[in-house]
Amino acid sequence: MSSRGPILGIDLGEKRIGLAVSDPDASIAFPVGFIVSRDRPKDLAALCEVVEERGIVRIVVGLPIHLDGRASPASQAARSFADALAEATGVPVDLLDERWTSQAAELALSESKGGRKKRREAVDAVAATLLLRVYLERQFPSQAPSE
Repeated sequence: MSSRGPILGIDLGEKRIGLAVSDPDASIAFPVGFIVSRDRPKDLAALCEVVEERGIVRIVVGLPIHLDGRASPASQAARSFADALAEATGVPVDLLDERWTSQAAELALSESKGGRKKRREAVDAVAATLLLRVYLERQFPSQAPSE
């Protein structure tokens, strides 16, 4: 991956699509909320707006697979959505195994205050952020923060 710029991370859900964006140097991922999922054409139009507004140069979509590595019906739906998103935006779209992102996001938010709905909405954006962080670390290992 040669050109730098903001990368969009997407956690697909039936009700909400969690969003995260990197900085222009693709070194930091941060949550930017979610969009309410309505139907594919409306979801794609909303994501095209995000891509345009933020100058996104690449997108990564979470690929839901079973814990044992088997594909699921949701896997095919994510692949199909990623293909449609690439066509709609003209931006390259990658898929990344997301087996642990939602669970990690829920664990990270389990202590947060607020109602269940607020936490669920936050989980979508945090899951997208975790997904994007893993993607960035794999794409740019020399930029990964040292611990």
